[in-house]
Amino acid sequence: MPTLAVKLYSIFFKLNKKHQLYNLRIQTESSSLQDRNPFGTTCRPDEALMASNPTFVDGVATKDIHINPSSCLTLRIFLPNTVVESSLADAHVYKGYAPVTAGRNRHKKLPVMLQFHGGGFVSGSNDSVANDAFCRRIAKLCDVIVVAVGYRLAPESRYPASFEDGLNVLNWIKKQANLAQLGNRHGKRLDGIREKHVFDEFGVSMLEPWLAAHGDPSRCVLLGVSSGANIADFVARKAVEAGKLLDPVKVVAQVLMYPFFMGSVSTNSEIKLSNSYFYNKAMCLQAWKLFLPEKEFNLDHPAANPLIPERGPPLKHMPPTLTVVAEHDWMRDRAIAYSEELRKVNVDAPLLDYKDAVHEFATLDILLQTPQALACAEDISIWVKKYISIRGHEFSY
Repeated sequence: MPTLAVKLYSIFFKLNKKHQLYNLRIQTESSSLQDRNPFGTTCRPDEALMASNPTFVDGVATKDIHINPSSCLTLRIFLPNTVVESSLADAHVYKGYAPVTAGRNRHKKLPVMLQFHGGGFVSGSNDSVANDAFCRRIAKLCDVIVVAVGYRLAPESRYPASFEDGLNVLNWIKKQANLAQLGNRHGKRLDGIREKHVFDEFGVSMLEPWLAAHGDPSRCVLLGVSSGANIADFVARKAVEAGKLLDPVKVVAQVLMYPFFMGSVSTNSEIKLSNSYFYNKAMCLQAWKLFLPEKEFNLDHPAANPLIPERGPPLKHMPPTLTVVAEHDWMRDRAIAYSEELRKVNVDAPLLDYKDAVHEFATLDILLQTPQALACAEDISIWVKKYISIRGHEFSY
Protein backbone atom coordinates (compact mmCIF):
# COMPACT_ATOMS: atom_id res chain seq x y z
CA MET A 1 0.00 0.00 0.00
CA PRO A 2 1.09 3.63 -0.48
CA THR A 3 2.71 5.27 2.54
CA LEU A 4 0.78 7.37 5.05
CA ALA A 5 2.45 10.52 3.71
CA VAL A 6 1.23 9.73 0.19
CA LYS A 7 -2.30 9.08 1.45
CA LEU A 8 -2.42 12.36 3.36
CA TYR A 9 -0.98 14.38 0.48
CA SER A 10 -3.49 12.75 -1.86
CA ILE A 11 -6.36 14.14 0.20
CA PHE A 12 -5.10 17.72 -0.07
CA PHE A 13 -4.19 17.21 -3.73
CA LYS A 14 -7.76 16.11 -4.53
CA LEU A 15 -9.28 19.05 -2.69
CA ASN A 16 -7.10 21.47 -4.63
CA LYS A 17 -7.88 19.81 -7.98
CA LYS A 18 -11.60 19.74 -7.28
CA HIS A 19 -11.50 23.46 -6.47
CA GLN A 20 -9.55 24.15 -9.66
CA LEU A 21 -11.96 22.12 -11.82
CA TYR A 22 -14.95 23.81 -10.20
CA ASN A 23 -13.57 27.29 -10.92
CA LEU A 24 -12.82 26.37 -14.53
CA ARG A 25 -16.33 25.02 -14.99
CA ILE A 26 -17.88 28.18 -13.51
CA GLN A 27 -15.74 30.38 -15.76
CA THR A 28 -16.78 28.34 -18.77
CA GLU A 29 -20.45 28.65 -17.93
CA SER A 30 -20.33 32.36 -17.13
CA SER A 31 -18.33 33.59 -20.11
CA SER A 32 -16.51 32.57 -23.25
CA LEU A 33 -12.91 31.88 -22.34
CA GLN A 34 -12.05 31.54 -26.01
CA ASP A 35 -13.24 35.09 -26.68
CA ARG A 36 -11.35 36.44 -23.68
CA ASN A 37 -8.08 34.62 -24.46
CA PRO A 38 -7.87 33.42 -28.08
CA PHE A 39 -4.08 33.07 -27.65
CA GLY A 40 -4.64 30.24 -25.16
CA THR A 41 -2.83 29.37 -21.95
CA THR A 42 -0.16 26.79 -21.12
CA CYS A 43 0.04 27.24 -17.35
CA ARG A 44 -2.20 27.97 -14.35
CA PRO A 45 -1.35 30.73 -11.84
CA ASP A 46 -0.87 28.25 -8.97
CA GLU A 47 1.72 26.19 -10.87
CA ALA A 48 5.24 26.20 -9.37
CA LEU A 49 7.61 26.96 -12.26
CA MET A 50 11.32 26.40 -12.82
CA ALA A 51 13.23 29.02 -14.81
CA SER A 52 15.28 27.83 -17.77
CA ASN A 53 19.06 27.87 -17.50
CA PRO A 54 21.37 27.67 -20.55
CA THR A 55 24.32 26.60 -18.39
CA PHE A 56 24.88 22.91 -17.68
CA VAL A 57 23.36 22.59 -14.22
CA ASP A 58 23.57 19.01 -12.95
CA GLY A 59 24.55 17.90 -16.43
CA VAL A 60 21.69 19.48 -18.41
CA ALA A 61 21.17 22.92 -19.95
CA THR A 62 17.69 24.26 -20.72
CA LYS A 63 16.14 26.98 -22.85
CA ASP A 64 12.57 28.07 -23.68
CA ILE A 65 11.41 29.01 -27.17
CA HIS A 66 8.08 30.16 -28.62
CA ILE A 67 7.43 28.63 -32.03
CA ASN A 68 3.93 29.76 -32.97
CA PRO A 69 3.09 33.49 -33.18
CA SER A 70 -0.64 32.77 -33.34
CA SER A 71 -0.80 30.81 -30.07
CA CYS A 72 1.03 30.34 -26.78
CA LEU A 73 2.66 27.06 -27.86
CA THR A 74 6.14 26.92 -26.30
CA LEU A 75 8.95 24.40 -25.92
CA ARG A 76 11.56 23.76 -23.26
CA ILE A 77 14.67 22.06 -24.62
CA PHE A 78 16.85 19.91 -22.35
CA LEU A 79 20.41 19.40 -23.65
CA PRO A 80 22.76 16.93 -21.87
CA ASN A 81 26.37 18.00 -21.39
CA THR A 82 27.59 14.93 -23.28
CA VAL A 83 27.52 17.07 -26.44
CA VAL A 84 30.42 19.24 -25.25
CA GLU A 85 33.90 18.77 -23.83
CA SER A 86 34.13 18.64 -20.06
CA SER A 87 35.99 21.96 -20.03
CA LEU A 88 32.91 23.67 -21.47
CA ALA A 89 30.33 21.95 -19.31
CA ASP A 90 30.92 23.91 -16.11
CA ALA A 91 28.98 27.18 -15.73
CA HIS A 92 29.15 27.69 -19.48
CA VAL A 93 26.31 29.35 -21.40
CA TYR A 94 26.00 27.05 -24.38
CA LYS A 95 24.83 28.74 -27.57
CA GLY A 96 24.73 25.76 -29.87
CA TYR A 97 28.08 25.49 -31.58
CA ALA A 98 29.88 22.17 -31.91
CA PRO A 99 33.34 22.43 -30.29
CA VAL A 100 36.39 21.10 -32.13
CA THR A 101 37.48 17.76 -30.66
CA ALA A 102 40.83 16.06 -31.36
CA GLY A 103 41.58 18.49 -34.20
CA ARG A 104 38.34 17.80 -36.08
CA ASN A 105 34.92 19.38 -35.98
CA ARG A 106 32.65 16.65 -34.66
CA HIS A 107 28.99 17.33 -34.14
CA LYS A 108 27.72 14.79 -31.62
CA LYS A 109 24.17 13.95 -32.59
CA LEU A 110 21.65 12.86 -29.98
CA PRO A 111 18.15 11.40 -30.43
CA VAL A 112 15.24 13.80 -29.95
CA MET A 113 12.48 12.97 -27.46
CA LEU A 114 9.21 14.91 -27.51
CA GLN A 115 7.70 14.97 -24.02
CA PHE A 116 4.08 15.82 -23.19
CA HIS A 117 3.25 16.62 -19.56
CA GLY A 118 0.17 15.48 -17.67
CA GLY A 119 -2.61 17.37 -15.90
CA GLY A 120 -5.87 16.14 -17.39
CA PHE A 121 -5.57 18.57 -20.34
CA VAL A 122 -6.55 21.42 -17.99
CA SER A 123 -3.43 21.91 -15.85
CA GLY A 124 0.28 21.16 -15.70
CA SER A 125 3.09 22.84 -17.60
CA ASN A 126 6.22 21.92 -19.52
CA ASP A 127 8.24 24.28 -17.30
CA SER A 128 6.80 23.24 -13.94
CA VAL A 129 9.26 22.28 -11.18
CA ALA A 130 8.20 18.63 -11.36
CA ASN A 131 8.25 18.38 -15.15
CA ASP A 132 11.61 20.13 -15.33
CA ALA A 133 13.13 17.65 -12.85
CA PHE A 134 11.63 14.64 -14.64
CA CYS A 135 12.83 15.77 -18.08
CA ARG A 136 16.32 16.43 -16.74
CA ARG A 137 16.41 12.90 -15.36
CA ILE A 138 15.27 11.37 -18.66
CA ALA A 139 17.67 13.51 -20.72
CA LYS A 140 20.61 12.28 -18.64
CA LEU A 141 19.61 8.64 -18.37
CA CYS A 142 18.72 8.23 -22.06
CA ASP A 143 21.33 10.72 -23.34
CA VAL A 144 18.74 12.45 -25.53
CA ILE A 145 17.63 15.98 -26.28
CA VAL A 146 14.26 16.29 -24.57
CA VAL A 147 11.80 18.76 -26.09
CA ALA A 148 9.03 19.34 -23.54
CA VAL A 149 5.91 20.67 -25.24
CA GLY A 150 3.92 23.50 -23.61
CA TYR A 151 0.64 22.72 -25.33
CA ARG A 152 -2.54 24.77 -24.92
CA LEU A 153 -4.80 23.86 -22.00
CA ALA A 154 -8.56 23.44 -21.83
CA PRO A 155 -11.14 24.88 -21.45
CA GLU A 156 -9.55 27.97 -23.03
CA SER A 157 -8.47 25.72 -25.91
CA ARG A 158 -10.57 22.58 -26.19
CA TYR A 159 -9.95 19.50 -28.30
CA PRO A 160 -8.22 19.26 -30.74
CA ALA A 161 -5.95 22.18 -29.75
CA SER A 162 -3.43 20.24 -27.64
CA PHE A 163 -3.36 17.36 -30.13
CA GLU A 164 -2.71 19.79 -32.98
CA ASP A 165 0.06 21.41 -30.92
CA GLY A 166 1.78 18.04 -30.56
CA LEU A 167 1.62 17.40 -34.29
CA ASN A 168 2.77 20.95 -35.06
CA VAL A 169 5.87 20.43 -32.93
CA LEU A 170 6.71 17.23 -34.81
CA ASN A 171 6.41 19.12 -38.11
CA TRP A 172 8.50 21.95 -36.65
CA ILE A 173 11.23 19.39 -35.83
CA LYS A 174 11.06 18.27 -39.48
CA LYS A 175 11.49 21.85 -40.73
CA GLN A 176 14.39 22.41 -38.33
CA ALA A 177 16.11 19.27 -39.61
CA ASN A 178 15.68 20.31 -43.24
CA LEU A 179 17.00 23.82 -42.54
CA ALA A 180 19.98 22.36 -40.68
CA GLN A 181 20.82 20.19 -43.68
CA LEU A 182 20.73 23.23 -45.95
CA GLY A 183 22.81 25.15 -43.44
CA ASN A 184 25.42 22.41 -43.47
CA ARG A 185 25.64 22.61 -47.25
CA HIS A 186 26.16 26.36 -47.07
CA GLY A 187 28.48 26.26 -44.06
CA LYS A 188 31.85 26.20 -45.88
CA ARG A 189 34.26 29.07 -46.36
CA LEU A 190 35.91 29.85 -49.69
CA ASP A 191 38.96 27.80 -48.67
CA GLY A 192 36.75 24.73 -48.30
CA ILE A 193 37.04 24.50 -44.51
CA ARG A 194 33.74 24.00 -42.73
CA GLU A 195 32.87 26.47 -40.03
CA LYS A 196 32.14 25.01 -36.61
CA HIS A 197 28.90 26.97 -36.39
CA VAL A 198 26.59 24.83 -38.50
CA PHE A 199 24.06 27.64 -38.83
CA ASP A 200 26.36 30.62 -39.51
CA GLU A 201 25.39 31.39 -43.10
CA PHE A 202 21.85 30.15 -43.54
CA GLY A 203 18.65 30.68 -41.65
CA VAL A 204 20.25 31.97 -38.48
CA SER A 205 16.96 33.56 -37.43
CA MET A 206 14.97 30.40 -38.16
CA LEU A 207 17.21 27.62 -36.87
CA GLU A 208 17.19 26.42 -33.29
CA PRO A 209 20.97 26.08 -32.72
CA TRP A 210 20.91 23.28 -30.14
CA LEU A 211 18.84 21.06 -32.40
CA ALA A 212 20.75 22.13 -35.50
CA ALA A 213 24.10 21.21 -33.97
CA HIS A 214 23.13 18.12 -32.01
CA GLY A 215 19.65 16.81 -32.85
CA ASP A 216 19.17 13.56 -34.78
CA PRO A 217 15.48 13.54 -35.84
CA SER A 218 15.86 10.10 -37.45
CA ARG A 219 15.83 8.78 -33.88
CA CYS A 220 12.73 10.47 -32.48
CA VAL A 221 10.92 9.13 -29.40
CA LEU A 222 7.58 10.29 -28.01
CA LEU A 223 6.96 10.25 -24.25
CA GLY A 224 3.62 11.18 -22.73
CA VAL A 225 2.54 11.44 -19.10
CA SER A 226 -1.15 10.81 -18.26
CA SER A 227 -3.11 13.12 -20.61
CA GLY A 228 0.19 13.75 -22.36
CA ALA A 229 0.25 10.05 -23.25
CA ASN A 230 -3.01 10.55 -25.17
CA ILE A 231 -1.32 13.33 -27.13
CA ALA A 232 1.81 11.23 -27.73
CA ASP A 233 -0.27 8.34 -29.06
CA PHE A 234 -2.16 10.70 -31.39
CA VAL A 235 1.12 12.14 -32.70
CA ALA A 236 2.49 8.61 -33.22
CA ARG A 237 -0.58 7.70 -35.26
CA LYS A 238 -0.24 10.80 -37.40
CA ALA A 239 3.46 10.05 -37.92
CA VAL A 240 2.54 6.58 -39.15
CA GLU A 241 -0.02 8.05 -41.56
CA ALA A 242 2.48 10.64 -42.84
CA GLY A 243 5.20 8.05 -43.51
CA LYS A 244 8.05 9.42 -45.61
CA LEU A 245 6.41 12.84 -45.76
CA LEU A 246 7.96 13.43 -42.33
CA ASP A 247 11.50 12.66 -43.50
CA PRO A 248 14.06 13.06 -42.03
CA VAL A 249 12.01 12.69 -38.84
CA LYS A 250 11.32 9.08 -37.87
CA VAL A 251 9.35 8.13 -34.76
CA VAL A 252 11.15 4.98 -33.62
CA ALA A 253 9.31 4.40 -30.31
CA GLN A 254 6.86 5.87 -27.82
CA VAL A 255 6.44 5.67 -24.04
CA LEU A 256 2.96 5.97 -22.53
CA MET A 257 3.07 6.62 -18.79
CA TYR A 258 -0.26 5.83 -17.10
CA PRO A 259 -2.29 7.13 -20.09
CA PHE A 260 -5.52 9.05 -19.48
CA PHE A 261 -7.67 6.61 -21.46
CA MET A 262 -11.40 6.17 -20.83
CA GLY A 263 -14.41 4.52 -22.44
CA SER A 264 -18.18 4.27 -22.12
CA VAL A 265 -18.06 0.71 -20.73
CA SER A 266 -16.32 0.65 -17.35
CA THR A 267 -13.42 -1.72 -16.74
CA ASN A 268 -12.79 -3.57 -13.47
CA SER A 269 -10.24 -1.03 -12.27
CA GLU A 270 -12.57 1.86 -13.13
CA ILE A 271 -15.17 0.29 -10.84
CA LYS A 272 -12.99 -0.99 -7.99
CA LEU A 273 -10.56 1.95 -7.90
CA SER A 274 -12.91 4.77 -8.87
CA ASN A 275 -11.87 6.72 -5.76
CA SER A 276 -8.14 6.03 -6.10
CA TYR A 277 -5.30 8.27 -4.93
CA PHE A 278 -4.69 11.75 -6.38
CA TYR A 279 -7.03 11.38 -9.38
CA ASN A 280 -10.45 9.75 -8.93
CA LYS A 281 -12.92 8.97 -11.68
CA ALA A 282 -15.31 11.85 -10.90
CA MET A 283 -12.53 14.43 -11.19
CA CYS A 284 -11.32 12.96 -14.46
CA LEU A 285 -14.82 12.95 -15.93
CA GLN A 286 -15.03 16.66 -15.16
CA ALA A 287 -11.69 17.22 -16.87
CA TRP A 288 -12.93 15.41 -19.99
CA LYS A 289 -16.05 17.61 -20.01
CA LEU A 290 -13.83 20.68 -19.95
CA PHE A 291 -11.58 19.32 -22.69
CA LEU A 292 -13.92 17.84 -25.29
CA PRO A 293 -16.24 20.16 -27.27
CA GLU A 294 -19.55 20.37 -25.42
CA LYS A 295 -21.53 18.91 -28.31
CA GLU A 296 -19.02 16.08 -28.78
CA PHE A 297 -18.73 14.78 -25.21
CA ASN A 298 -18.45 11.03 -25.47
CA LEU A 299 -16.13 8.74 -23.53
CA ASP A 300 -15.65 6.71 -26.70
CA HIS A 301 -14.29 9.80 -28.44
CA PRO A 302 -11.06 9.01 -30.39
CA ALA A 303 -9.13 11.21 -27.97
CA ALA A 304 -10.29 9.13 -25.00
CA ASN A 305 -10.66 5.52 -26.13
CA PRO A 306 -7.69 4.06 -28.05
CA LEU A 307 -9.55 0.90 -29.07
CA ILE A 308 -12.65 2.15 -30.85
CA PRO A 309 -12.91 0.46 -34.28
CA GLU A 310 -12.84 3.60 -36.44
CA ARG A 311 -9.60 4.91 -34.93
CA GLY A 312 -6.76 4.60 -37.44
CA PRO A 313 -4.23 3.63 -38.61
CA PRO A 314 -4.17 -0.18 -38.07
CA LEU A 315 -2.41 -1.00 -34.81
CA LYS A 316 0.11 -3.24 -36.60
CA HIS A 317 1.72 -0.10 -38.06
CA MET A 318 2.23 1.62 -34.69
CA PRO A 319 5.78 2.15 -33.41
CA PRO A 320 7.15 0.09 -30.50
CA THR A 321 5.23 1.21 -27.43
CA LEU A 322 6.23 0.93 -23.77
CA THR A 323 3.30 1.34 -21.36
CA VAL A 324 3.72 2.18 -17.66
CA VAL A 325 0.85 1.47 -15.24
CA ALA A 326 0.38 1.65 -11.46
CA GLU A 327 -1.35 -0.82 -9.15
CA HIS A 328 -3.57 1.80 -7.47
CA ASP A 329 -4.54 3.74 -10.59
CA TRP A 330 -8.16 3.43 -11.71
CA MET A 331 -7.10 3.98 -15.37
CA ARG A 332 -4.77 0.96 -15.46
CA ASP A 333 -7.04 -1.64 -17.11
CA ARG A 334 -7.65 0.31 -20.30
CA ALA A 335 -3.93 1.02 -20.71
CA ILE A 336 -3.20 -2.68 -20.21
CA ALA A 337 -5.84 -3.60 -22.79
CA TYR A 338 -4.28 -1.24 -25.35
CA SER A 339 -0.85 -2.72 -24.72
CA GLU A 340 -2.25 -6.24 -25.18
CA GLU A 341 -3.87 -5.30 -28.50
CA LEU A 342 -0.56 -3.94 -29.78
CA ARG A 343 1.20 -7.18 -28.85
CA LYS A 344 -1.47 -9.22 -30.63
CA VAL A 345 -0.42 -7.60 -33.92
CA ASN A 346 3.29 -8.17 -33.19
CA VAL A 347 4.18 -4.66 -32.08
CA ASP A 348 6.91 -4.58 -29.43
CA ALA A 349 4.71 -3.32 -26.59
CA PRO A 350 5.98 -4.32 -23.13
CA LEU A 351 4.06 -3.38 -20.00
CA LEU A 352 5.68 -2.10 -16.80
CA ASP A 353 3.30 -2.60 -13.86
CA TYR A 354 4.50 -1.07 -10.57
CA LYS A 355 3.23 -2.54 -7.31
CA ASP A 356 1.93 -0.18 -4.60
CA ALA A 357 2.20 2.72 -7.06
CA VAL A 358 -0.32 5.50 -7.72
CA HIS A 359 -1.14 7.59 -10.78
CA GLU A 360 1.82 9.84 -11.67
CA PHE A 361 4.06 8.01 -9.16
CA ALA A 362 7.15 8.75 -11.30
CA THR A 363 6.37 12.36 -12.25
CA LEU A 364 4.49 14.00 -9.35
CA ASP A 365 6.60 16.52 -7.44
CA ILE A 366 6.55 14.86 -4.00
CA LEU A 367 7.18 11.39 -5.46
CA LEU A 368 10.09 12.14 -7.82
CA GLN A 369 12.75 10.92 -5.37
CA THR A 370 11.02 7.70 -4.33
CA PRO A 371 12.65 4.37 -5.22
CA GLN A 372 9.75 3.57 -7.57
CA ALA A 373 10.15 6.83 -9.50
CA LEU A 374 13.89 6.33 -9.85
CA ALA A 375 13.45 2.71 -10.92
CA CYS A 376 10.79 3.66 -13.47
CA ALA A 377 13.06 6.23 -15.13
CA GLU A 378 15.86 3.65 -15.28
CA ASP A 379 13.50 1.05 -16.78
CA ILE A 380 12.31 3.51 -19.42
CA SER A 381 15.88 4.40 -20.38
CA ILE A 382 16.88 0.74 -20.76
CA TRP A 383 13.99 0.06 -23.14
CA VAL A 384 14.32 3.30 -25.12
CA LYS A 385 18.02 2.68 -25.77
CA LYS A 386 17.12 -0.38 -27.84
CA TYR A 387 15.62 1.94 -30.45
CA ILE A 388 17.90 4.98 -30.32
CA SER A 389 21.33 3.29 -30.36
CA ILE A 390 23.37 3.97 -33.49
CA ARG A 391 23.81 1.02 -35.85
CA GLY A 392 26.91 -0.89 -34.86
CA HIS A 393 26.59 0.26 -31.24
CA GLU A 394 23.23 -1.27 -30.42
CA PHE A 395 22.27 -1.33 -26.79
CA SER A 396 21.72 -4.73 -25.23
CA TYR A 397 20.63 -5.89 -21.79
